[in-house]
Parts: sequence; structure tokens; C-alpha cells
Amino acid sequence: MAAIYYAVVPKIPPPTGKSEILYGVENAMERGVYFISNAKEKIDMFFDHRAPSIVVGIEEYRNGFIRLRRQGGKVRVFTEITKDNVKYCKELLELVDELRHLDGVRGGIALNGSEYMATTVLRKSKPLTQVIYSNVREVVEHGQYIFDTLWNSAIPAAKKIREIEEGSLPSEAATIIENNPNEITKQIRHMIESSNQISTCLTAGGMQYNHNYFYDTMKKLLIKQRRGEHKGIRYITNIDRVNIKLVREYLKLGIQIRHARNLPPMSFSISDKEIVATIDKMEYGKRIQNLLMSNESAYLKHFGSIFEELWNSGVDAADRIKDIEEGIDFADIEIIANPREGISRAWRIIKSARKEILIMFSSANALRRQTEMGGLGLLKNASEGRNVKVRLLIPHDTNQHILSTILQESRSHCPGVDFRSMENSFCTKITIVIVDRKECIITELKDDTRDISYNAAGLSTYSNSKSIVSSYISIFESIWKQTDLYEQLKVHDRMQEEFINVAAHELRTPIHPILGLSEILLSREGNIEEYHDIINAISRNAKRLERLTEDVLDITRIESGPLPLHKQQLNLKDLVFNIIEDYRNEERNRLKKIKLFQHCDKAVENGSIVEADEKRLTQVICNLLSNAIKFTEKGGKIFVKMKRLNTTKQIVVSVINTGERINPEIYPRLFTKFATSSFVGTGLGLYISKSIVEAHGGRIWAKNNIHGKGATFSFSLPLVTT
Repeated sequence: MAAIYYAVVPKIPPPTGKSEILYGVENAMERGVYFISNAKEKIDMFFDHRAPSIVVGIEEYRNGFIRLRRQGGKVRVFTEITKDNVKYCKELLELVDELRHLDGVRGGIALNGSEYMATTVLRKSKPLTQVIYSNVREVVEHGQYIFDTLWNSAIPAAKKIREIEEGSLPSEAATIIENNPNEITKQIRHMIESSNQISTCLTAGGMQYNHNYFYDTMKKLLIKQRRGEHKGIRYITNIDRVNIKLVREYLKLGIQIRHARNLPPMSFSISDKEIVATIDKMEYGKRIQNLLMSNESAYLKHFGSIFEELWNSGVDAADRIKDIEEGIDFADIEIIANPREGISRAWRIIKSARKEILIMFSSANALRRQTEMGGLGLLKNASEGRNVKVRLLIPHDTNQHILSTILQESRSHCPGVDFRSMENSFCTKITIVIVDRKECIITELKDDTRDISYNAAGLSTYSNSKSIVSSYISIFESIWKQTDLYEQLKVHDRMQEEFINVAAHELRTPIHPILGLSEILLSREGNIEEYHDIINAISRNAKRLERLTEDVLDITRIESGPLPLHKQQLNLKDLVFNIIEDYRNEERNRLKKIKLFQHCDKAVENGSIVEADEKRLTQVICNLLSNAIKFTEKGGKIFVKMKRLNTTKQIVVSVINTGERINPEIYPRLFTKFATSSFVGTGLGLYISKSIVEAHGGRIWAKNNIHGKGATFSFSLPLVTT
């Protein structure tokens, strides 16, 4: 086993947001131990065949891996497993969660989610003497991309160890990482010169680097292409005002170029034989410090598919140049898959606000979750600290008490922020954040039942496109204005309801004495024959006025919320038959000499118990009978039939008249308010009847009779089953 090295001196944290090279064993080891101790969720690393003996031999490394795994973290490692290091690799298998093998690995990289370290070539059983360290987010992302790409090509360590122990020979190394800038330039030039075709993806700084070091080499290739000895050069890059001059020059040379917005975090070139890919973030003209090189078919296929996808979706360079020259807006549009990063981005642009913040939440719960995370503190700082105008739209919650509590707390915490509650019909499954009318971020709501925003949110989309931002501003402002109108309508509705209640009360006041006095006069004995018809007319019209008043009040109750019911179990057959008997003796019916017939099937005789409001059902049946009498000619017939539907456990009551049929113009809106074709009545009865039946869980309908005159009005109610 390799020697155990001495404990490392106190760990000094690195500077924030910086990349640096550390020299000397003590500095390199100190930073390495700090790197491992700083890992919270994972460590991903790879190193060449010399490193396993070092890793298993350093106590701080071993203890760091054990600590991380005990805390639920994960350690993944790949290296080149050989006959010489197989012993140490077996020990390494016990220290990490997963170990893999990859041929030809050189140097090393380690990542812990927020930090990146890279090494030069290691020597067997010797500690690090030089490391590259960075906690810059872009560098960490690039390093992770490299690791994941290589990891997917590596094979399980157990398989490689078995091959070695069974006598199989390892394949020739085909993938390496080069750290020497001069060697990197040499290798790239060699790849270009020896290619039969070349395809290159360049990030923002790559175009200038390419021009500085490989311009002459590309010109030679283009000469070969014109002779038919080469298939040509293709570039995919982000064309902007900085590199537009170079792009024009390359187009003149004969290089094919396309523009793409969303590029991978690395630059790479792929020929028919090999690929090269950068590890560091490329800055304009700066030399590459670390390069991945491979001639393995898996890498060629992988990077080739990435390039073709970018190329096929790219914009022709000439079109892009024209748009830039004409000043057409080509803003950033970014899809953010990670909910944590999406929410963090939203908070960052809120912090950057100088004039205005507009937010439309996807739900009241979304506001609550953001409040618990401290989001209102950001808005308060913007409003009070920077004098930013802040407006928020929050959807109604099914639990209005919760929404009221949230709004009350929010308004008290942020008095300078304007909160508005919007109707659910305006709600979407997205939260919209717009800052200074220049940039926006849209976050989808994935699961509103979660307590934490990171778990509730899905994809986010960021954009600073003028057209996109303007569209979302229009949506926000439109809904904001709708909330104004809605509040005005609510005030209007309250005033209308109050007026109707007052008017109905005022109507009732004279009706009751008129009816009472009429009945007293009619009941008195004596010679009042000459006043009898007059008193009857007064009583009849007072009752009509009373019914109208009740109808108006019922309409108000129906439209202001659920119709109040006082339910009890009652025998529907007895109720219907009693009402029919009353109508037989009713004066209007006696004058028209209309005959009323009643019939029910045997199933109804055996049981017709419903749970209902007796007064309201009486109102429905009376409405249907009154309409039937009104539209039936003198001396006509009306049939009332009842049947039980055992399959659906319902009872159906039908009132059939033999008079006028339903007017075709009225039929489509028969059960709506004021639907009438006569000058008698208000057209409210059927609308009220429909509301009453549906409040009982039933259904009402009508149809013209197939044979003969008239129409049939029916309603169904659920039966009480035992």
C-alpha cells in the first residue's frame, strides 16, 4: 500500500468567484482537503492510472469520502485501471459509491457541485504538486459537462478488474486530456490538417481564438476543398456585433457558418477521425488551457450528433448579419430546467430592478411559499429602498380565509406594494415576473400542493426580448384593468341586490293589507253582492303582485349564491296529487273548464320518497301546472304522470298539456330568464323552477308532443333509498 501522508495544516477557504493555480505540495494538498470537506451532496472525479495509490493512501481523502457518504452524499470516480494499480483500485471500490474504467485518462478533474479542481500529470505514490482551482460557476458547469460525457463512456471497474485478473489485455489509450497550451495548439492544428472534413462549435470567445491560431491552416484546407480534396469547413457559433467582422471574412473565404443562441458550455471540433473539446470557459482570444482529445467512435458519434442538431436548427449567417445591421431585436431566450436555478434567476432580476416590478402569481399558495422564503423582503427592499413601483396579482383561493390572511400579512409587511386579487377565470399555471419592462421570467406551476417552491415549480423561461416582454406586460395590464372593472361590478351587484330587496319589501307592504282586507270583506255577511266582483279583482291582482315580488326575490337569491333549501323527507306522489286537487278547485281552472288527469305507475305506488324542500317543490309543480293551464284551450285536458326509474333510482314527474306547442324561437332559451312569447307573465317561472330542481340534484326538460297538440314538461329527482 502507498504511504500515509501527514495531516494537512488548517484549511483556508479560497477567494469567492475566482480561478487560480496553486503550487507546492502543501498548498495543493490544503486546497484538496478543503475541496473534499466542502462537499455537501457529491464528489465527481477522474484521474490517470497513477492516482489510485495516492487517493487511498491519504487519510484526509479517505476520511472525507467516508464522511460524505455517511451524510447521504455520493462519490463517483473513474480512472484507467491497469495491472499495476488494480490492487489500489480494489481498495478504492470500498471508499466510493461507484468506480469506472476509461482507457487513456491523463491528469485529473474533481467537482463537488460548486467547485472545480484539475491536476497535471501525477506521479505514482506522490502527492499533488500543482492544482488548478475554480469556484466560478461557468467553469464548474464546463467541468461537469466533461465529467458526465466521459463517465457515460466508461465501463464498470469490476468488469475491467475481472478482465485483468483473467488475463485480458487492455486496449490502446484513445482519450486524453492535455494541459499544455502549446501542445494543445499543436494537436488542434494537426487535427485540422489531417481531416477530410471539419465541423466546429465555437462559444463566444472561440471565434477570435480560432482566428489567432488557425487562420492560415483553414485557408490551406479551403484550397484543398476547391481542388476537391476536402469536404469543407462548417462553424456554428453565436454571431453578435463583436464577432460579425470575422464572420464576414470567413464567409468570403468559403467557410459555412450558422448562428445559434443556445450553445453547449464547451467549444469543440470534430473531424472524420477525432474530436477535440475545451474544458475551460473560452475568453476572446485567450489560449486554451485544458483540452479533451479522443478518437474513440463513441465520442465521435456523441459530439457529431450534438453538432448536427445545432446546425439543423441554426440560422444562416447571412440572415443573422442582415438582422444585426437592421437592428432587429435578437434577445436572449433561455429555458431553465432546474426549478432552483429558475427561482434564483427570478430573485436576481428582482434585485436588479430600478423602476418597476410586475408579478402575476400562479396561485395564492405560490405567494405563500415565496413569502416563507423571504420573497416579500426583496419586494420591500425594492419598494422602500430603491423607490421601485411594485404591483402583484394573486388569484382567488378556494379558501377565501387563507387568501385574506395572506393578503393582510403581505400588505402589512410591504405597505408600498400594490396587491390585487384576480378572478380564477384569469388564472394560469404560470408565475410571471417582469422587471423594468425589459426582461421577464416565466415559471410553470407543477404541483401546487407542495410546501416548498423548489418542489412546486417546473420549467422556467427567461427572456429580454422586447416582443416577448411586451406581450406579457399586455397580459398583466389587461388583467390588472379587469380587476378594477370586477371590483366596480361587485359594488354594482351589491347595490342592485340591496335595491331589489328594498323594492320587494316596499311592494310587500301594501300587498298584505290589500289581501287581508279583501278577504275580510269577502267573508262578511250582508248584501255586498254588488262589490263581490270588484273585491275579487283586487284580491286576484294583489296575489299576482305577490307572486311577482317572490319571483324577483328568488332571482336575487339564485344569482347571489346557492339557493337556500329546508329539506325533509316527503312523499312526492302525495304532494303532486294534493296540488292537482287544489288546481281542480282553482277559480281560473273552473272558468276554463279544463280537466286534470293524474296517473302513476305501480313502482311509484310502492315508494316515492324524496328529500326536498316542500315549499320549493310545490313552487315548481304549481309553475308547470299554471303554464299548462295558460296554454291549454277552454275545455282542454292536462295529464300529470309519474314514473319511477329503478336503474337510476329517480322519479320523473311530467305535465302534459294539449294546447299550444313551444314556440321554436323560445325553445333554445326556454329555461332562461324572461323567456316568454306571451304578454302574460314575466318569463321567470321556468328559470326559477330549473334552479330549484337542480339544487335538489335533479333535472328539468321540455319537448313538443309528437302526436297531437301541446307540450310536455318533465323533471326528475333522486329517490331516498333504504
